[in-house]
Amino acid sequence: MDIDSAKTLAMAIAVGFGVLGPGIGVGLIGAAALEAIGRNPEAAGQITPLTFTFIVFAEALAIFALVVGFIVKFT
Repeated sequence: MDIDSAKTLAMAIAVGFGVLGPGIGVGLIGAAALEAIGRNPEAAGQITPLTFTFIVFAEALAIFALVVGFIVKFT
């Protein structure tokens, strides 16, 4: 295996494991928000913005993993 193939494989592994956690986190955040809205529909206006804020924070971790993958691939 040459160095370019190794870098591509390392990028795939880094990004794959890096987005696994945020993907699970976004699912849990969404499930908790839907459960909270189901229990108290009047609070949907307060729950929804917080849900999107936490989803953005979780997705930022996935973007960091993608950046690390690109750094591994192209350096």
